Parts: sequence; C-alpha cells; structure tokens
Amino acid sequence: MELYHLTIHEVLEKIRKKEVSKQEVLQTTVDRIKDIDYHIGAYLYVNKKFHMNDGELSGISMSIKDNICTKNISTTCASKILKNFIPPYDATVVDKLYENGCILVGKTNMDEFGMGSSTENSSFHITKNPWNLDYVPGGSSGGSAASIASSQAYFSLGSDTGGSIRQPSAFCGLVGLKPTYGLVSRYGLIAYASSLDQIGPITKDVEDCAIVLNHIAGYDRKDSTSFKYRKIDYTKELRKDIKGIKIGIIKEYMNESMDAYVKKSFFDACKKLESLGAIVEEVSIPHVKYSLPTYEIISSSECSSNLSRFDGIRYGVRRSKDLLNDLFTSTRSQGFGEEVKRKILLGTFFLTADSYEEYYERALKVRTLIKKDFDEAFKRFDAMICPTSPTLPFKIGQRKNIIDKYIQDTYTVAANLAGIPAISIPCGCRENLFVGLQIMGKAFDEKTILNISYAFEQIHDYHKKRPNWR
Repeated sequence: MELYHLTIHEVLEKIRKKEVSKQEVLQTTVDRIKDIDYHIGAYLYVNKKFHMNDGELSGISMSIKDNICTKNISTTCASKILKNFIPPYDATVVDKLYENGCILVGKTNMDEFGMGSSTENSSFHITKNPWNLDYVPGGSSGGSAASIASSQAYFSLGSDTGGSIRQPSAFCGLVGLKPTYGLVSRYGLIAYASSLDQIGPITKDVEDCAIVLNHIAGYDRKDSTSFKYRKIDYTKELRKDIKGIKIGIIKEYMNESMDAYVKKSFFDACKKLESLGAIVEEVSIPHVKYSLPTYEIISSSECSSNLSRFDGIRYGVRRSKDLLNDLFTSTRSQGFGEEVKRKILLGTFFLTADSYEEYYERALKVRTLIKKDFDEAFKRFDAMICPTSPTLPFKIGQRKNIIDKYIQDTYTVAANLAGIPAISIPCGCRENLFVGLQIMGKAFDEKTILNISYAFEQIHDYHKKRPNWR
C-alpha cells in the first residue's frame, strides 16, 4: 500500500523503525494533493511553507476545516464575506497539534459557515465524494472528509453543530467523532451556533481517532465553555472485548423514512455487536422525535446572533456605501449565500419579541427534555446506537428541496442538543456508497464509544478500503 494510504499509527511505526523519514511522509501528501485534488476539490487553501516540530505526531500531515482559525493563513468559512480574512492567531486545537509536530497541509472546503449537509453550499466550489465523483461527500465538513478518504492528509479536524463531522464521515467511509461539549476547546472556531458547535477529528480508523483526541482534548482557559476533566490516554483504553456492555437501539428512529439498505446494514451491525458479547436492546427516547425542529430553531437563532458581527466594518469584504444601513445591507446581501441568509432570517424571526416565547424559549425547554431522556436511558445503557444518516450518499444536485437536505441531520442533532459524545464508523458499503453506524455515549465517556467502535472495527475491513477511481 502507498505511504499516503496508511493510517497515523502505521506511519508513526514506520518512522520509529526508520523505514521512512518524516520528510518523505510529508512529501507523499504534498504530491498526492497536486496529483488528485483538482478532481475532488477538498481544499480551499493549500499550504506551501512547512515547519516541522518535534513531538509525538511529528511528520504527520493534517487538514483543517476552513472555519477553524489559522495564524497568517486565510480562514473564510467558505463564504465571500470572509474571502480576505487572515486570522492573527491560531485556534487552541491547532496550537496543540503544532506543538506535537503535526503539519498543516491545507484548509478544507465546507458548506458556508457550516450550514448544509452536502458541501454544495460553499461560495467557492463543490467538493466531490472520492468514492464516486458524481456524489456529495456530505457536509458541512465535506472537504475535511474528502481529504482523508482520498489520502490527501492523515487526519482532519472538522466542526460538528448538528452532525457535520459524523455525516460526511459516514458518506466517505471514515471514522468521525463529535466529542462531549466542553472536552475540546472551541477557541478559534468561528461560531455558527455556540451552544452546539464542537471540534472533532475525522480519521481512517478508530485508533487514529483516539490518537488525535488525545492531543486536542483538555481544558482551555480561553474558552469559557471548556470543562476541567481528568486526562485520559484513549489509545490505552481501546479494547476488543465488549462483552456485557449494554447498547440501546433508539426506537423512535426505526421508521419508514430510513433507506432499506441503511436499515439492513444497521441491523447487521447490531447482530455483529451481539456476536461480540454486547447486550443490544431497544430503548425509547420519547422527546427525540422533536430534536430536528428544536435544533433548527436553536441553531438559526444562535446563527442570527453570531453572524451579526459580519457587517462590512470589522471583518472580510466591505461593499462601500455612504449610509451605514446601506453598507450593512449591501455587504451582507452580496457576502452571504442563500442558505446562510435563510438561517439568519429564520433566527431573527425566532428571536423577535412576538416569537421568542413561542419558538426559542419553547425549543430550549424541549432541549432540556431531550437531555433528561438521554440521562434516564444512560442509567440502564452504556451507549445508544442508530444509523448516522437515514440515506446513502446522494448525487450532486439531486437534493433541490430544502426539507430533503435538512432530514440528513435527523439522527445526528440529538447528540448536539444533549451535549453528549457521538461517533460514526462505517458499517456497510454498496457500490462504493457507505453507511455509517452512530454510537452515542454518556457525557465525557468517549472511552466507551471508542471501545465499542474499535471492537466492531476488528471484525470487518471497511476501514482498510481506499478509493480506486484513479
């Protein structure tokens, strides 16, 4: 297998044994990007200058979603309004990875400001799924997922507001983790919905996911939502034995809206988990059926508040006008894309005096009920499972209806509302179209969902597959 196709832990072993040099590892990624990214469009910016630090991950190349700040490197959120924005600082997660020797090879494409599930909403170009170029890679972290599936970096960092790490990971046959809210610093992440956003890794396998989490997790005084939690080496906690672990199938998700092959793959995965000794039973999360409208109200409202800072005065593009209101209107009309405008308008409506109690306040109450449902279920179960997406990847341009796009988040938004960790791992593949298995755990119990994922990974070879389109 080519060097760029290997996992982080495989490459680190080769470096340790002096079979390859760190420079060779970096060069293979740089050459790979030059050779194939014009087919895929994973990157918005490709780095040309590299500085290699010593550290546990020295020589490992990474890609970063373009809503995570990188000092002296453009960070646009795939939006025209931030086209010329160059941050004067690095996000905390980027700092931590630099300190451990990682090398940033580029910033990846995304749905503008994280609003979308296909990476078709970027203001610059559409990213394609490396497994089939006619299909979307998912979103909003579609560029990050595509860069890893096509071996144009060894891992990527994405952000997840309602499934934006897990869903593209599912569509691209990868492992994607949304950590517990507060475990990983959000300092330097350009906010979409602050109470939901979380940074997490996209990797080729579970062990790589644990390696990256080791280096990005931890308290950060610069992030007021960061939580002081004991340090864990997640790689040392990985176990193949999950005998006796209780796993709940969320009953409310088992309905007719699920694609037939997704359902088959999911229940096949349930049987495999049982064969490993896990106890798999159905569980009810009564209020989870309201999670999608609850998410849309809260995320749109917070988006309306967060994006009000982009006014043409302090950041990015400025459309010059004599009057202040004309400046705001012109800049935002030309700078924001259609989906972002839709979210801002909806959120502004939800926060008006006449609508606040009826929509936003009620959504917050339902969010509390959803969290209580999960807390109650976790008294009996160690983890919950469901598919990551109700459908297989769809063709570029196929989903014109806004509602059809929103339902991609049906199974993923609840974890963000409850603030719990959730991971997606591949559990099925038909004609190079992947199905993801989503595993949710108790707050700050990433260890358990990583263990379940690792045990499941040992009995199939999805994580060893690489696209063969070229």
